Amino acid sequence: MIRISVDCMGGDVGPAVTLPACRQFLDSHPDAHVLLVGLQTTLESFQHPRSKLVAATEVVDMDDDIETALRKKRNSSMRVAIEQVKDGAADAAVSAGNTGALMAIARYVLKTMEGIDRPAIATQLPNTKGGATLVLDLGANVDCSAEHLLQFAFMGSALASALTGRSNPSVGLLNIGEEVIKGSEVIKKAGELLRTAANSSHLNFYGNVEGNDIFKGTTDIVVCDGFVGNVALKASEGLASMIGQILKEEFSKTIFRKLAAICAYPVLSSFKNRLDHRAHNGAALLGLRGLVFKSHGSADAFAFEQALNRAYDASQHQLLERVQAKIAAVPPTAHQS
Repeated sequence: MIRISVDCMGGDVGPAVTLPACRQFLDSHPDAHVLLVGLQTTLESFQHPRSKLVAATEVVDMDDDIETALRKKRNSSMRVAIEQVKDGAADAAVSAGNTGALMAIARYVLKTMEGIDRPAIATQLPNTKGGATLVLDLGANVDCSAEHLLQFAFMGSALASALTGRSNPSVGLLNIGEEVIKGSEVIKKAGELLRTAANSSHLNFYGNVEGNDIFKGTTDIVVCDGFVGNVALKASEGLASMIGQILKEEFSKTIFRKLAAICAYPVLSSFKNRLDHRAHNGAALLGLRGLVFKSHGSADAFAFEQALNRAYDASQHQLLERVQAKIAAVPPTAHQS
């Protein structure tokens, strides 16, 4: 039985999204159990034989600062959901709440793994091969050292293996060009560390990749700092939204434009669906001593269900143990004080 702890109050909408998503998830996963964490009066009407209500008395708002979420709301649904993982009552926790608060609370409650300096946020972005490219970090760490990027590569490799079944996924280092001599000093040093790890057969390092390689699917994993990764994520989401808006506008114009739009609709609709970020919703907070997944705050029920699926798959394929095994292979010189 895979047990998922859900912060039902988090996100822009809260229970109106999380509860229908939990029901659909339970119906499609007969070996799953869900702990519904939140305000008792809000959640007590939900009935399912494989669900349990875990009461919390506070909610972390989307605009709460980290200090408020961590120190002043000690019985929030977000924190209680993560504590279920720490206490062994759940295999993973899922929340659509405030990203900064979620990372801070998860790091405080669960602590980081030995050998990890900073946790990272990782998710999959759709590519032209019909699959997805795993990208990390997506915003947890704006400034990263070369050693951090190496650690991200090891953690990403473990996650990609768990999600795709590939034993040795390829890793690319995001840069302004493929040449070894390009990039900042941090990127150059990270490249050296990654090549050393590859020469020792600890990692399948492809080399430097550029931004378009994320969407071409050149490598299974792309490693970058959190600033760049977050920009790539938002660009991917924005492109799908733009295509949807174009389709909507074209159908509202003259009869000739409508006819042209109808002819193009199947192709554009298929393209939009492939880029739909909702289907890839659910970012892993890697490097913690427990599994935590972040859903997009504006996720609808379909998207939130995908985040639950990510947590389920990670638990089923023992992601935590895979990350620990990978990190054990990281050279001591890659760890910072």
